[in-house]
Amino acid sequence: MNLLAALTAKARAAAHPRAGEGTCECGAPDLLADRPDATVVRHAGTVAKAHAPGTDSAELSLRLATAAHCPDILLAPLGPVPVPLHDRLVSLWPYGAPVDPDDPDAAPWEAVATLLARLHDTTPPATLPPMRGPAKSAQAIARLRTALRTTPETAPVPKASPHPAPHPVPYASPSPIPPLTEPRAAARIVLRAWGGLPAWARAEEAMPGPALLCHGDLHLGQLVRHPAPGGPWRLIDVDDLGVGVPAWDLARPAAWYACGLLPPDEWTRFLSAYQRAGGPAVPPDADPWAALDVPARALTVQTAALAITKALAAHRPLDEVEQALIEACARMTSAPRQLPRGFPD
Repeated sequence: MNLLAALTAKARAAAHPRAGEGTCECGAPDLLADRPDATVVRHAGTVAKAHAPGTDSAELSLRLATAAHCPDILLAPLGPVPVPLHDRLVSLWPYGAPVDPDDPDAAPWEAVATLLARLHDTTPPATLPPMRGPAKSAQAIARLRTALRTTPETAPVPKASPHPAPHPVPYASPSPIPPLTEPRAAARIVLRAWGGLPAWARAEEAMPGPALLCHGDLHLGQLVRHPAPGGPWRLIDVDDLGVGVPAWDLARPAAWYACGLLPPDEWTRFLSAYQRAGGPAVPPDADPWAALDVPARALTVQTAALAITKALAAHRPLDEVEQALIEACARMTSAPRQLPRGFPD
């Protein structure tokens, strides 16, 4: 039995522990994700997740236990420890209704910001490992370097139509960045931006303290309503949960805003809700970019590196969104950082 079939059986058994073979009438299981780092299957009200190969069982157990002790912030697992399946570890969860990707106007920015503030204010277990945000950024750079070595160079990639970022970015730039769509040329810019980050953001040194409880990979896809469909919002995915710099959890929306991909009003909703909830990652009434700058740069570089890796594999030019990421990386110079226009006082 392959991994997907075995995982499906695991989800079905958890959803119907007393049911015999062939007695389930709830329909076929749903494959929610099938990536190298995670395979996720839903059956009825149960979700089974196969974690990345090589996941440490003791560390994952600590993360599951932390989620179980924060059920008003994190979705609580159905079991306290992961179970082995083939060469993977599997955890079981109740199903929660995700954010609707086709309705961006309904994005629950206030809810996720409030949950983050409460998570950051929770005392973590003494044995919880570091959050994996910087490590994931380093993995993205490693994948990019591997792709540059192993992807053969072909005929020149056709140029895409340039499209400027719709909003100003907080990275100082003495002059506009020319349109750039060729992945290998873009990779040089991204690697230079990576080299300009401090060692802790590249996972080469310990993160600066004080270490707080962090999610480690925050985006709107890590939010569900439980019980579905109209229950309260909860954070999901504990693979990167740990102790570290809480500003990292605000870095992805900060990076989107910095790249012009998140409208200023949505960024303001998110940041203001976090500050109102007393979140410790940024000051309540001062420039938040003193804390956000390095994590936002790291997430911009990480996202750009993954985009270029995909473009290299597909032998295609960078699209408009990807180009905005490269332009932001190019602006990461040693010039003094500027507060973006329109940023809330």
